[in-house]
Amino acid sequence: RAMTAFPIAAVQSEYSLSTRAPDLGLVQTCAELGVAMVAFSPVGRSLLTDTPIPRERIPDLPFLSANPRFTEPNLTENLRIMEGFRKLAAEMGTTAAGLANAWLLSRGPHVIPIPGTRSVDHLRECISGAALSLTAEDLERIEAVLPVGWTHGDRYSEAQWAGPERYC
Repeated sequence: RAMTAFPIAAVQSEYSLSTRAPDLGLVQTCAELGVAMVAFSPVGRSLLTDTPIPRERIPDLPFLSANPRFTEPNLTENLRIMEGFRKLAAEMGTTAAGLANAWLLSRGPHVIPIPGTRSVDHLRECISGAALSLTAEDLERIEAVLPVGWTHGDRYSEAQWAGPERYC
């Protein structure tokens, strides 16, 4: 409906293997309309990496210390499940961050991951996913390790939901 009022070039939303709500229509609609889907937090705020933020640092990080995915018992479960994804990435000759970004890129040419990092090494890990070409079998293996809904804990705390997505 917004496109009838004004041309839209891009839509930004959190999207990753741990946050798949955009698969419920946003990704598909963007593809149909020729709109870029800009995926922020493509590595799930470090969960989808080989070196997630250490649990002892989380209390010092205001956003993560209040985020349900980074509080107990959810954090322990999420890290346990991620062990399988890190192992799969290593078997495929890449990093977890590279594989997570390759998965996003496989969703369509209109999907553009925008990883946030303060580290050049972490940026290199993320962009290494652009060099990967995932097969249907690769995607099945990823899905087997991280099926829809695998993440324990809501995407945001009650206070963190305040904002433009709250209307949904």
